[in-house]
Parts: sequence; structure tokens; C-alpha cells
Amino acid sequence: MIPVILCGGTGSRLWPLSREAYPKQFLSIAGSRTMLQDTALRLDGLEGLQAPILVCHEEHRFAAAEQLQEIDRPPRSILLEPCARNTAPAIALAALDALAGGEDPLLLVLPADHVVAGAAAFRRAAKAAGELAQRGHLVTFGIVPDCAETGYGYIRRGEDLGGGAWKVAEFVEKPDAGTAGRYLASGDYSWNSGIFLFRASRYIEELGRYRADILAACRTAFGEASRDLDFTRIDAGAFSACPSESVDYAVMEKTESAAVLPLDAGWSDVGSWDALWELAERDGDNNLLHGDVLAESSEGCLVRADSRLVGLLGVRNLVVVDTDDAVLIADKNCVQDVKKLVERLKGSERSEALRHRKVYRPWGYYDSIDAGPRFQVKRILVKPGQQLSLQMHHHRAEHWVVVRGTAKVTRGEEELLLTENQSTFIPLGVVHRLENPGTIPLELIEVQSGSYLGEDDIVRFDDSYGRR
Repeated sequence: MIPVILCGGTGSRLWPLSREAYPKQFLSIAGSRTMLQDTALRLDGLEGLQAPILVCHEEHRFAAAEQLQEIDRPPRSILLEPCARNTAPAIALAALDALAGGEDPLLLVLPADHVVAGAAAFRRAAKAAGELAQRGHLVTFGIVPDCAETGYGYIRRGEDLGGGAWKVAEFVEKPDAGTAGRYLASGDYSWNSGIFLFRASRYIEELGRYRADILAACRTAFGEASRDLDFTRIDAGAFSACPSESVDYAVMEKTESAAVLPLDAGWSDVGSWDALWELAERDGDNNLLHGDVLAESSEGCLVRADSRLVGLLGVRNLVVVDTDDAVLIADKNCVQDVKKLVERLKGSERSEALRHRKVYRPWGYYDSIDAGPRFQVKRILVKPGQQLSLQMHHHRAEHWVVVRGTAKVTRGEEELLLTENQSTFIPLGVVHRLENPGTIPLELIEVQSGSYLGEDDIVRFDDSYGRR
């Protein structure tokens, strides 16, 4: 059995914490580990489990690889999608990768941004689903509903297959409240979890039967893929021509082999701030407070303070999320519409929709702490043994001041070694590189000045991470 972890998605309903450049699956939202790390670790103990295949956008490749390295779960493959094409093509790429070695394993398909509180119950369900998949079924995990939820799709059970599983009679779209209540009362419906288990060849067979166009595009894109360090870079031209379709629409709603297995394991897709409030342990006033928060005469609130003190006084059922560069204040009953704010930000070309103030790179991160006309100030951290690309800028000069650690600086033909409280100047147009030769993180303050300060004003001559 090979886990296929789908790392796409932007998590826009968890803005401002989750953003397109660094979405919720790479964040520690529901615990001390990231959601991707929890997804990989909850599989420990499954018999016959192999290393996972990750499918993610190419911009997230270093975050995905580093987070699995941190928990000592190296992946079998990391497949890089050049653009988003939904789950049916993503799973097809993983199936083709799994079959490329001559084996035909079971694939356990898992979104990277779900919470499953009962890991042992999940593993038991996965084992049972594996037995169904051995018989040729394409298994979906149906969440046992505990309320008339209108935010999920539903699955209606059909013929009893034994062992607690049923044939899928019907997939239904997200219902209104009255319909959801009837589904719950009938006992014949489960929530659609988006988790699947099937043999790789069976998925390819059924995808070819019902959406041959998707399979053909994926075969071409995978066949023309290239290796890039530890990544498999899917061919952009072929994959961009692939139709965008979910696995539900492309295969599961059409196949005669779909089976649903109930899963009661504390599952949530953490699709909104109120879902996170429901999941977590709350205080005596029914508040979920994270960070530096003072709450007085306030009830039923979720507050996350990541950058400063947040005070609540005499309020009810609010969501307050404070980050370095944006604050969300919402009625808890309206948080499903946070994505409308994100769309407005995108329409205004605001950077807050796409990236955080702190931007992670494979060598470390930078934090844009101040900016104005013709200047920008960044706090930069370089991990031990790492280096930035050999580069130059057409429109800006840079001043560097080391505040911790040791910096090895290439500046034109010069090579400098700087320690704490020492500085240097990089003139406009001069080829340069910054690296950390030490054993502790290198921290410095960078002051940029010039006519244009955008991140695209970088000409790279050499890069350790294969970036263009």
C-alpha cells in the first residue's frame, strides 16, 4: 500500500493564516505539527505501508520535502504539478508513478489538509478498505455524520457488500438544511471525505473508461516529465492541456465498482474557522484562544493572536485572527464566506491574498518588516550550511548588517567573512551571494534601496536548489 498525499489547495477560507503561497496543509493549525506531517504520521502501523507519493504545486516543493524530512518520513516521489487540475489528474499522475516500477500497489489517497483524531480507527478502516480494493473495488471512506451538515457532499449507500461496506448508490451535492436533516434521519448517508483506496491499475482502467481524455493528457505529461533534484517535474505543456476534474465526477460517480466504507474517527476537513473551533478544546467560556489574548466577558469566540496582544471585551461568537500584515474579524456564522474577502483582495491585486509577510525559501526565510518609496527592510534568516543563489539586481542596491552568526559574502571578485555587528554594501548590478558557513542560523537585516524592489528583479547565475 502506497499513500498518495494530495498537497494542492489554497485553504482560502482559513485566510489570513492560510494563503496561496503557503496554504493550510503546511501550517500548524490543529496541533504542534503541520497538517501534512500529521497526515503522514497517522499511517504509522499500517501493514505493508510503503513511502508516500506526494503531489503538490511546484511552488510548494521545498516546503513539502522539508516537512517530511523533519519527521523522518522521506517520500517515494514528489510529483510537481505546473498548474492545478483538480484531483482526478493528480491521482492519475500518482498511479502512473506507482505503476512505473512494474508493481501494481494499492493507493491510499489522502488530502494533506484533513484532521483525523482517531488514528487507530482510521488505520483499521484502511485495512478493511484494502481487502475491498483487493477484490477490485474503488473504495471511498464515508464519514459517519453527527449533524445535518450543509457544507459537505453526501454518499448514499446501496447494496450491502459485507464487512461493514456498501456499494455506492449515489453521490449527492451539498444539500440545504432540510435535505441534510432528512439524510441524517434516514441513516443511509455518509459525508464525502475525499479519501479513497484502490489498486493503481483499477483507477487507471476506470479513468480510461470514463475520461480517456484526462488519462491521455496525464500519460503524456508524466511520460515527458523531468527530474529536478529530488522532484519529478510534470511537463507543463501537456498537463496544462488536461481537463480539470475531480475524482468524484471523473470516476467515482460513474464506475460500477464504487464502494463506501464508514469511517468514524474524528474526521474534519478544517474547511473554515468555525470547524477549527468545533475541533479544539475550549475554555470555560467556550472560547478557543491561541497566543497573547485577554478575554473579558466574552463567549464562544475563536481568537488567534500571532503577532501582538489581542483583547476581547463583551463580545460573542466572533472569530479574530491576527497576523503580521492582516487581521480578520468575523461573525462565526459567516466564516464560510471568508473566501469572498480573498477574491476581493485578488481582484485588487493585493499581496495579502497570496503570501505572508514572512516568506519561506529552501535556504531559510525573509520577513519584510518595513517598506516605503524606494526602500524596503527585511529580516533574513539563513539555515546552517545553506546559501542563496549567485545573483544580481538591475534596479536595487542592498545593505546587509549581521546580527547573529557568520556570513560568507561573495561580492563581485571579493569574498568576505562577516560576523555579528559587521556589515557590507552590495552596489546595484554587482553579482553577489550570501551563505551561512556556520553551525547556527545566520540572521541579518537587509536594507534595499532603488527604483524597483520587486522579487522578480533577480538574475540567477547559479542556484543550489534548481530554481530558474
